[in-house]
Amino acid sequence: MLVIVTESAPPRLRGYLARWLLEVRAGVYLGQYSVRVREKLWKVVGKEIGEGNAVMAWSAGNESGFSFVTVGKNRRIPVDWDGFSLVSFLPDGNNADR
Repeated sequence: MLVIVTESAPPRLRGYLARWLLEVRAGVYLGQYSVRVREKLWKVVGKEIGEGNAVMAWSAGNESGFSFVTVGKNRRIPVDWDGFSLVSFLPDGNNADR
């Protein structure tokens, strides 16, 4: 399973994602694709996200059963803790660019 969630994404990017994935809610896209297609989709998201932000999560054979990446300014920062992915929050008003 592949999930991409966007915030403040440009219409061009939303249209592109809607061609490949099912948009089940505004900015929430679902699909089932290979690693190659997933990486190509994420490359486009990273290039086109502009001032918005996005997260992509997919099924993986690790302890948690999934992996994820982020792009854009957001208070939530992915942190690797001894091989386990966690999310850290920045204080209000501080956004990290990932």
